[in-house]
Amino acid sequence: MKRILLRTLAGLLIIAALSYPVDWAVWKLRVSHGNGMGKVQVISVVAAEMKNNKEEYYLGDVNVVDCSYSLFPQAGSGACWWLQRHRQVVDRY
Repeated sequence: MKRILLRTLAGLLIIAALSYPVDWAVWKLRVSHGNGMGKVQVISVVAAEMKNNKEEYYLGDVNVVDCSYSLFPQAGSGACWWLQRHRQVVDRY
């Protein structure tokens, strides 16, 4: 049982260690063909604290941000699949 657990853990560590370099190489290949980056509209929301631990929300601007077509964020931009699912950015003051 212990042996199976150690092999499984070692396999998961190897997969985790290789996934980022492979993702980066695939993304670089996409960028060289001109389709590695995209754009997503993101809505900013400002949350202001009020009395009695309440919050009030104010809608901000709609911004278009760059994103990368990859599993992990690349080139300082978030991954498009993540940004498309999380379009609201909440700033707390």
